[in-house]
Amino acid sequence: MIVILLRILILFAIIVLLYTAFKYIISPRRKLEIAQEKEEFYFYDDSSNTQKNFLITYKGFLFEGEKYLGTTENAFEVVTIIMHTKTPERLKGFERKDLYFLEQEILIRYPHAEIDWKYPMNRLEIRD
Repeated sequence: MIVILLRILILFAIIVLLYTAFKYIISPRRKLEIAQEKEEFYFYDDSSNTQKNFLITYKGFLFEGEKYLGTTENAFEVVTIIMHTKTPERLKGFERKDLYFLEQEILIRYPHAEIDWKYPMNRLEIRD
């Protein structure tokens, strides 16, 4: 009886380990960190939750966007996004075209949003 119980516990432990490993592998937060290390673009967002900020990594830089809900003609939508980075001192090599690329990617997901960049990225922003 003890042998059978021990086998069931071992099987249960293996299942828990496999489940934990699977959740770790498919974690979007982990994918964000990998993309930042590889200096790739990755957009991490929970679009159904307007109170939760989104994160973008691009060329190794990590940006955070604060979403603010407002009204459009037909519905409540995200109408304002404030973008910033926690490490502005690491922005060496970041160009205006990179800023425009990020704006395009944000506007694909939030077409009614007005994007406001905090210092120092707002110094690059020159509109025609």
